[in-house]
Amino acid sequence: MDAFLALKYLAQLATPPGLLAAGLVLGALLSAVGLRRLGRFLAAVGIAQAILMSLSPVSDALMVPLENEARRLAAQAPPCCYDSIVVLGGAVKRAMPPARPTPDLADGADRVWHAARLFKLGVAPRVILSGGAPDAAAELSEAVAMRAFLVDLGVPTDRIVLETRSLNTIGNVREVRAIVGNQRVALVTSAYHMPRAMHLAKLGRLNASAFPTDWQAVADDRAPWIAWLPSVDSMLTSWMALKEHIALNLDMREGDLKP
Repeated sequence: MDAFLALKYLAQLATPPGLLAAGLVLGALLSAVGLRRLGRFLAAVGIAQAILMSLSPVSDALMVPLENEARRLAAQAPPCCYDSIVVLGGAVKRAMPPARPTPDLADGADRVWHAARLFKLGVAPRVILSGGAPDAAAELSEAVAMRAFLVDLGVPTDRIVLETRSLNTIGNVREVRAIVGNQRVALVTSAYHMPRAMHLAKLGRLNASAFPTDWQAVADDRAPWIAWLPSVDSMLTSWMALKEHIALNLDMREGDLKP
């Protein structure tokens, strides 16, 4: 198993449903072989983690450090002028006929919208959309799906460049670097993902400045006591933040980007 798959499995098991399922299954197996106390303990850990990660104070505690770092990076970015605006994949679900005949907006669709705004502000004269397709032809890639959305937002097709080979953030950086060389780019991705994206950009010698969007840890007008009720939204936020923390600290594939 390579590092990419290992990290994928680790991130999945670290999620509230993943650890809950693992705790219950292991607990049942241990109880079946006579280790009931240990089995109950593991099942309890899985249940407790699922509940905690579903609370907004906990999800915010995981998300806020990532988004604060994105704010710090964004504050260092000059407002203009760049060769390209680069949008990392994760914004649009690509078409997968016949089940999904047309692209579908994902949770990170703000990335494409933000890129359109930056383009219209004159931040850069072109937009590079980065995202491939692991099991389909280039015409069904994520970059192609994002292009359809970007054109609908008013960006001319001749100002859009597609990068359809990458399958993850490391690939995004490597392939975009091959397109732009040493030219300056405005890097657009979700705020929670920006710290890792900028870290990899530095390793890959991509001359990037941070333009984050898709903020998750935002105060709302709910009653304070509601924050301590489990919710699916908080569980999802915890999962997204955990994935980033795991990748930031454990991803050993960064060596692929170093000169």
